[in-house]
Amino acid sequence: MVATGTATALASVGFLAGPGTSGASSHREAPLIAGDPRVDNTDTYAFVSPDDPDKVTLIANWIPFEEPNGGPNFYAFATDARYNIYVDNNGDGVGDVTYRWQFTDNYRDAENQFLYNTGPVKSLDDPNLNFFQTYTLTKVIGDGEPEELITNAVAAPSLVGPASIPDYAALRSEAIKPLPDGGQTYVGQADDPFFLDLRVFDLLYGGDLSEVGNDTLAGYNVNTIAIQVPKSDLAINGNPEANPVIGVWSTTDRRGGSTTEAATEGEFTQVSRLGNPLVNEVVVPIKHKDAFNGLTPDKDHTVQPVVDKVLDPILPKLIQNIYGVPAPPTPRNDLFEIFLTGICKDCAGPNGEVAIPIDLNSQQLNADGLKGDDFVPAEELRLNMSIAPTAEANRLGVLAKDLAGFPNGRRLGDDVVDIAIQAVEGAAQSGQLVEALAAGDAVNSNDASFGSIFPYVALPHSDSVNRSSGSGAGGNGAPAGAVGAGYGGLAEDEAFPVFPVAAIAAGVLLAGAGVLVRSRERADA
Repeated sequence: MVATGTATALASVGFLAGPGTSGASSHREAPLIAGDPRVDNTDTYAFVSPDDPDKVTLIANWIPFEEPNGGPNFYAFATDARYNIYVDNNGDGVGDVTYRWQFTDNYRDAENQFLYNTGPVKSLDDPNLNFFQTYTLTKVIGDGEPEELITNAVAAPSLVGPASIPDYAALRSEAIKPLPDGGQTYVGQADDPFFLDLRVFDLLYGGDLSEVGNDTLAGYNVNTIAIQVPKSDLAINGNPEANPVIGVWSTTDRRGGSTTEAATEGEFTQVSRLGNPLVNEVVVPIKHKDAFNGLTPDKDHTVQPVVDKVLDPILPKLIQNIYGVPAPPTPRNDLFEIFLTGICKDCAGPNGEVAIPIDLNSQQLNADGLKGDDFVPAEELRLNMSIAPTAEANRLGVLAKDLAGFPNGRRLGDDVVDIAIQAVEGAAQSGQLVEALAAGDAVNSNDASFGSIFPYVALPHSDSVNRSSGSGAGGNGAPAGAVGAGYGGLAEDEAFPVFPVAAIAAGVLLAGAGVLVRSRERADA
């Protein structure tokens, strides 16, 4: 098994920092997508299911900053778009397994009603639910014909409020649909699992790290698509023992490109993309951000301006100018490996040097994967499915010797902002955390607890974000996450009541360059 000996190898090369030491993903990360929120892909997650380790869970979120009381139309997926999750298992930068969701709007009475619902909604087929969306889920193997897995399934609606939807947990359970191969999928609203202090974009907290600690995303929701499938569905030749490593990313395609008006004809154009968090926000220069959202991973290594910013990233220089922390020397082969090849003993930078000589999560580790010059460097969120879930997960993931965490996939609770800050400052190859930045953005967890069973994300909030209680994560009257009303503060299985902590999910950029300066910036957005 590829994972065998990985922990020992990591420790021996000093890659892991001790657990006692202590971005935004893609929210509004590029000029065009900022004006098209229904197709704005905010975060992507991939992890071995903790309660069912023979399966892998893939989660992607859309529509950033959903204010819970944002009616009367609330938040719907675009009907002229395709929402995709791709898996590259052989290392060519092309999707070998694709899951695709497409949506249809449904109104029970569009002639005489303006309301989203006309009374309390207690089930997905409740006649009081005036507006609802149905979807079709298809699976594509390579460039083969689509296989229809689900047809006309009803997605869970937006949480209008406790009077309209008194028990969202019941609707969520009803919205979880079984798949023919023994997997399952969920489509509906959820708490935004990403957490960070977004004031990072205000010149890195104005050059004063004492001002961090306010979870900017507390209380906001997103639209979630989650799918859980057997590992054998994703591995080369259906053999996860010999081929455990996969690369994951999600995209949105619109008919005719990015527009706020639904199109019924024309070719689909990719308008949003997300693998590792913070890549487009923090690594890609403004000039190339829109183009990157339309790029497929197999082309990444051919775009020299972007590769240059991985090897010589902007962020460490910015940190050095503002906080005086010396930027690591270039070229940053460590970030090239984390970002474009995955980590393995034979994964070298463009100059032929290996920065992180361990075997962790490159498709080159697969027995039947591409090797050497045949392997295609591509920006993907890579997961080694042979590494078992950790009983007590550490938010710093691999940096804290928790090999089941980021950048080996991404769990909901991984503090990708803090991890990214340290990675961009060279911690991945030095094995030493930068003490001056060890506290990160002081937002270490989500404002709502995650569930222990699929789909794991917390239930959506129902209170307005601007209903300040003065007890938020950062104090100063910041909202405390707006949880509690209408069961909006309970985890999916109601076993974990929400606590105002901070938010989670961040996207780190994986490697680099995007780490978003030490302070977790999830939203570039």
